[in-house]
Amino acid sequence: MWRPSRYSKPLSAPEPVEVGIGLGGNVGDSRTMIARALEALRERKVVAIKAVSSLYRTAPWGPVAQDDFANACAIGVTDLKPLDLLDAVKKIEHDLGRVETVRWGPRIIDIDILFYGDGAYEDSRLILPHRDLFQRAFVLQPLAEIAPDRIIGGRKVIDAAREIGKADVRLWEDGRSFA
Repeated sequence: MWRPSRYSKPLSAPEPVEVGIGLGGNVGDSRTMIARALEALRERKVVAIKAVSSLYRTAPWGPVAQDDFANACAIGVTDLKPLDLLDAVKKIEHDLGRVETVRWGPRIIDIDILFYGDGAYEDSRLILPHRDLFQRAFVLQPLAEIAPDRIIGGRKVIDAAREIGKADVRLWEDGRSFA
C-alpha cells in the first residue's frame, strides 16, 4: 500500500525510475559476491547500473559477533514496480547462495533497495525509502560518494552522511572499486 509523503509522489514504473541499491556481505569472498550481484542485476535486466561506489569495510551491525562486512552502493534505473524489484533482488540473493539465518547475522550477500525514485512506499514486505537508511553509516558513506546531492525523504545524502559520520566505515585496503 502506498503511503503519501510530504516529500514524495506516488510510486509507479510506467517508465524507468532511478533506484539506489545497497550491497554487502561478510562470508567468503565478499568483494567477488558484490561484483556477482551487480553483474546479475545488469544481466537479468533488473537494474541498469549507472554508478557504483568504492568498496568499504564496515564493522558488523547488530548483536551477533561476526567478521567485518564489505559494503558498496549502486545507482541505476529500473522499469520494475517496487515489489517486482524486491522479488528480483531476493531471487538474485538466493541464486548467489544466501541462506536466511538470524537477523543482522553473517551473510554471503545482502542486497537492499534504498530508494525508488522520489516516492514513498510501504507494505508488509517493503518500506521505501529504506527505513534504516539514515541510521547506517555503512550505507550513507558509499551512497554519498556516488549520489551526494540526491534528496531522499527531504534530506540531501551528503548532509546525512556528514551528520552520521564514518562510524567504523573505511575504504577497503586495496582501494579497488567496481567501476
